[in-house]
Amino acid sequence: MVDERESVTAKICAFVRAWHSNTSRQKIYDDYLAYDILGRDEYLSIYELISGGFDGSQNFSREDTEQIISEYFAPIPLSRIHFSEKRLADFAEENGSIQYVICGAGSDTFSFRNDNENIEIFEIDHPDTQRYKLEKIKSLEWNIRKNVHYVSVDFERERMCDKLMEAGFDPNKKTFFSILGVSYYLTLEVFSDTLAQIADLSSLGSVVVFDYPIKTGDFPRRVYRLEEITRSLGEVMRGGFDYNEISRALYSQGFQIDTYMPPEKVQTEYFSGRKDGLRAFENVSLISATYTAGYDYE
Repeated sequence: MVDERESVTAKICAFVRAWHSNTSRQKIYDDYLAYDILGRDEYLSIYELISGGFDGSQNFSREDTEQIISEYFAPIPLSRIHFSEKRLADFAEENGSIQYVICGAGSDTFSFRNDNENIEIFEIDHPDTQRYKLEKIKSLEWNIRKNVHYVSVDFERERMCDKLMEAGFDPNKKTFFSILGVSYYLTLEVFSDTLAQIADLSSLGSVVVFDYPIKTGDFPRRVYRLEEITRSLGEVMRGGFDYNEISRALYSQGFQIDTYMPPEKVQTEYFSGRKDGLRAFENVSLISATYTAGYDYE
């Protein structure tokens, strides 16, 4: 996360959701509010950032710019949010009244698309990103519902557990945690600590969902090019994890993996048969894990 300003990659992810919703006939995920929360000016500025090669040195055509969006930016956020929100819908149907904690929420619009009043929503993000989002919501004159809580956390100085409890989180209630687009920028130690905090807050049967980059493999150029791009934007990816590392981190905190989607399965599930060239990233996996170790919160 970048200090003193809202995350550029968070805005790019919002741009991608808006772009896909507005232009694609084969929608992987339809975030029909993404364009609104981003706004026309911000949408165009992100488009120009991409068409200018991120440093203004290029002047890509519309066709080339859309190819860059399709190749580098669209596949990961679209597939992971489809995966997460489908799992959330199933979880809510199974359990009735639940809590939904969105870690690194960015410009997520779920709280305004959601029509299930039994879902208590907690959006967590860096104070700068949170401030940026709340200013957007105010300018749009959107009403924040009573079941929505915005929780600002400086992850380098504050613990997510403490800030959530201050916001009214109930540790005895089944909760769905999503950590999308976060693991890329964390070391295994820091990500494991995040899982430990989630475990401390989890009642039996709670679920955590996240995406993560695979550390090693014979990957195509676009995998490394995406890392170069985010680095140039001031947000450095940390290299990823092995499946064994992730599974050990989860199991050590009392989580059992219930759904694992390696890249090839993500491709089959969300991208097969497409005519627009979108394809799954070769180093990104999706995981859902259920908390099975009881915890007596004091």
